Amino acid sequence: MRTSALRIGILGAARIAPMALIRPARDTDGVSVTAVAARDRGRAEEFARKQGIEKVHDDYESLLADPEVDAIYNPLPNNLHAEWTLRALDAGKHVLCEKPFTSNASEAERVHQAAEQSDRVVMEAFHYRYHPMAHRLRDLVASGDLGKPRFIETWMCIPLPLPRDIRYRLDLAGGATMDTGCYAIHLARTILGEEPVVMSARAKLASEGVDRAMVADVRFPSGAEGRINCSLWSWKVAKIAAVVKLDGGEIRALNPIVPQLFHSLKWRETGGSWNKEKFPKKATYAYQLEAFRDAVVDAKPFITTTAEAVKTMQVVDAVYRAAGMDPRT
Repeated sequence: MRTSALRIGILGAARIAPMALIRPARDTDGVSVTAVAARDRGRAEEFARKQGIEKVHDDYESLLADPEVDAIYNPLPNNLHAEWTLRALDAGKHVLCEKPFTSNASEAERVHQAAEQSDRVVMEAFHYRYHPMAHRLRDLVASGDLGKPRFIETWMCIPLPLPRDIRYRLDLAGGATMDTGCYAIHLARTILGEEPVVMSARAKLASEGVDRAMVADVRFPSGAEGRINCSLWSWKVAKIAAVVKLDGGEIRALNPIVPQLFHSLKWRETGGSWNKEKFPKKATYAYQLEAFRDAVVDAKPFITTTAEAVKTMQVVDAVYRAAGMDPRT
């Protein structure tokens, strides 16, 4: 048991924070959520009461200045991720930043350079990547037992028919590709272990400049082709999955993003029967929080680095450009 906890403060009273951080922290040794700040102190106080957080700060700046806070969780709107991650680094704090890492690749590169020049941990919160199911998916392809990958398709499609939600706001760097699409892109990159080149993309718009759905066709250096599907509202109401076709077989994964809720992973050699695998119900967020703690406290290596974040944002930007749209600002 660790004698002192990693003390984490939250920027903003975000809806994702209880699931992504606060509840996992209660069951994770060596981690404590100790403070929160929001633009509205009253909202922060209400959030703190509901979540059992001891300290409320008047604003983000005072939270960053708190010497009793070691690390920052940044679940602010997309357009504020880079600014407040950089400010947290300037304040000497470690950062767990929600995805998408920044508004665009240029911002991601700036944060990456700042993180490299510091001695602080900056982790992008692609929580699923720390779950055993994600490791197994990558290993199934990397082993070569099913041959060379020929085609991969990923889906991250959810129903969000709320046009006033911040995820539909261009000024906050919103859009389906930013929200669910970064997952579908990251999943394809993770499974194949390669960086895709975007060949074409087609968007369905919620409003001018804001996509509610996107389909992108990609090609990988190995020769494999792929398709990335994402939506916040489209005919494909809900689907979270991945399919990989290889020279010698096939892999099918259902819900690799939040497998603690439900999941299916099956694979087979060509002409053979399906092999099915199951994984622990432990939350992806708990695995991620343990990795963040270990990186900060014990200097252990971690997967979702700032260098990886830059690569994902480069693909996000390329998808928008291929669809005839501008990357977010």
